[in-house]
Amino acid sequence: QVQLVESGGGLVQAGGSLRLSCAASGSIFSISAMGWYRQASGGQRELVATITRGGTPNYADSVKGRFTISRDNAKNTVYLQMNTLKPEDTAVYYCNAGVLHGPFSPYQYQEVWGQGTLVTVSS
Repeated sequence: QVQLVESGGGLVQAGGSLRLSCAASGSIFSISAMGWYRQASGGQRELVATITRGGTPNYADSVKGRFTISRDNAKNTVYLQMNTLKPEDTAVYYCNAGVLHGPFSPYQYQEVWGQGTLVTVSS
């Protein structure tokens, strides 16, 4: 019923920039926190950044000062601006959102994940 669709991944040289987008669709009443996670090959999924509905961000130490998370509540979309990319940022990036959804009240709460988008940073 609710889907998250990511876009913006790709191949970039070290020091370059990429901007990821994630749009939620479906019978959405509201979205609380949204975030980005990543999983490198052979690694575990880890938090990159989250943002509250009110716009308060939280970042992993490894990306502070380089990545910026933002959201547009009217569009049910979250963004991740990634600057000064490093080879160690190479991973599949996943969007996550806490969604209240349904055709009418009482709405259901669901934590939703996107399908992932690959970011590759070459040295």
